[in-house]
Amino acid sequence: MSPTFRLLAASLLLASGACAQAPVAPAPSAVSPASPRVLAEAFVSELTPEDNIDSVAVWTSPEGDPWAIATAKSTDRLVVYHGESGATMRTFGTRGDGPGQFRRPNGIAVIDDLAFVVERDNHRVQVLRLPAFSHVATFGAEDLVKPYGLWVHRDGDGYALYVTDSYMAGEDAEGEDILPPLEQLDRRVKRYELRREGAGLRPRLAEAFGDTSPEGALRVVESIWGDSDHDRLLIAEEDESYANEFKVYTLAGRYTGQRVGGDRLASQAEGIALATCAGGGGWWITTEQDRASTVFHLFDRVSLDHAGKFIGGKVANTDGIWLDQRPSERFPQGALYAVHDDQGLVAFDWRDIAGALGLDACEVAP
Repeated sequence: MSPTFRLLAASLLLASGACAQAPVAPAPSAVSPASPRVLAEAFVSELTPEDNIDSVAVWTSPEGDPWAIATAKSTDRLVVYHGESGATMRTFGTRGDGPGQFRRPNGIAVIDDLAFVVERDNHRVQVLRLPAFSHVATFGAEDLVKPYGLWVHRDGDGYALYVTDSYMAGEDAEGEDILPPLEQLDRRVKRYELRREGAGLRPRLAEAFGDTSPEGALRVVESIWGDSDHDRLLIAEEDESYANEFKVYTLAGRYTGQRVGGDRLASQAEGIALATCAGGGGWWITTEQDRASTVFHLFDRVSLDHAGKFIGGKVANTDGIWLDQRPSERFPQGALYAVHDDQGLVAFDWRDIAGALGLDACEVAP
């Protein structure tokens, strides 16, 4: 996310007129001094700086090939990498507002044979059917102001989709974005219900939510991920002038009072993924975005206790991540994919992560 969002709290309150609701400054961070484990990437894709790669999602073709589909914000397209080698397979999309066209695509998620793509500058979500990327639905332009990230899961005969909306209140004299006052942060996340309608989907905005307390408010938002088995949403707080942490909400949009990572992260909280194990266990995987080196932090799925951290040999400045737990020939226990410096993609073998951090064996939940 752009550094222009990172405002000093005092400037934010002065510009927004919300002085009566000044956020409580967090205690000085007690960042863990333990050094992260260093893991070699399984691959680093071709780097294409002109694309400005942001987020990635993985889909397995009927032939068994994993496709790592990434959003390219500057070229308004999707880039498809082979999930075992990192080789570029194809691109899809052009700039525009029609079906199969994009304006600054940002977040992406894949479920079943559907790819959900958030377009910041078209203020919408576009749904495409794989492998042809045929258009299925477009929605959200009436509700979304500045959407960034998303999470989708099955819900009855359709899907529930959560979209983060980092709308602002204007700009100051230097052109910096101004956050709205706390009471106007109550629509930071939009939840849509999508029901099957023939070969298409019928979307409906079910609710918009966001806590307005100083501790629970979502100031600058992008990454979001959920755990339907434990009724949790993790949402990255990206306003570094306030905190580097992940806030825990329920699926119904209620702030639980829990925050994760504030005592561990020295740089911006960013990507989120979830490793699910049979029996309800697993780990949250999160990123600490730093231009020098991305730090990956794992937290216990149930207790939210810190389970370890690692860095790669090369990967840095990561926005989106995606965990694919389906076995492949190269990755028998799955792989973690991460955007590298807005230019490409890397992958880590899950066996390397689990071995380095001493994680218990994980039988993937059905």
